[in-house]
Amino acid sequence: MPTTFHLHLGDCLPGMKQLAAESVDAVVTSPPYNLGIGYSKYKDTSARPEFLDWCVEWATEVKRVLRSDGSFFLNVGAAPKNPYLPHELLLRLRDLFVLQNTFHWIKSITIEPKHGPLVSAGHFKPINSKRYVNDCHEYVFHLTKSGDVPLDRRAAGVPYQDKSNIARWGHTGGRDLRCRGNTWFVPYETILSRDKQRPHPATFPVELAKRCLQLHGREGATVAMDPFLGIGHAALAAAEYGAREFIGFEIDDAYFAEAQGQVEAFEARLL
Repeated sequence: MPTTFHLHLGDCLPGMKQLAAESVDAVVTSPPYNLGIGYSKYKDTSARPEFLDWCVEWATEVKRVLRSDGSFFLNVGAAPKNPYLPHELLLRLRDLFVLQNTFHWIKSITIEPKHGPLVSAGHFKPINSKRYVNDCHEYVFHLTKSGDVPLDRRAAGVPYQDKSNIARWGHTGGRDLRCRGNTWFVPYETILSRDKQRPHPATFPVELAKRCLQLHGREGATVAMDPFLGIGHAALAAAEYGAREFIGFEIDDAYFAEAQGQVEAFEARLL
């Protein structure tokens, strides 16, 4: 069955307060980073203590609506001049959640195989600096209420490179698929116009959110949520994954309209 969408224009804090307790299976979100990012309307320049207090406030509502066996995937980036933010936020949330897994979202990488040419893949924003190297990754923290939530580890898996492992290792069950691990190379799609194709300064790829949902599992029974919807990439991920319902909140009317448009275009392709 197609995903049922509940998209709301407005602040996620009062919005989530309208939801029933323990009604959401998986939350995948990327809040403002407090790094001075140029959003359309939101001012990303709060004092750090004020910003962290606000994060605790909305994360408390996330905990309330999350099921006891739910997963909260929190994408947070940093900046070379401001490297502590992801860790400061995580420490403030430790009274609410248990950190069950940490994933590294790799946006760009260069691999030097033993045999074969050097391979560079992905996209990054170059840093013109004598002090800092290019920043090619962000964090995705997997938070749960208990720390022992079972996961579908191979749902977003990869084939074995050494096929003999399939027969040698009993845990494979004969399937050529292993756990991907905690380093996820998910590049942005190449675009021609940022204003038209990605009119938001801090999106994550649809594939990143989809892997989070795959890892949590539940498929058609999943109720997913993104409190900071942006232009709707988590909503598209839920639809591609086959979630039963998706709930999203976005305070910016321009981003919200873009999210609605993307969801409507996805639904039209199913007709």
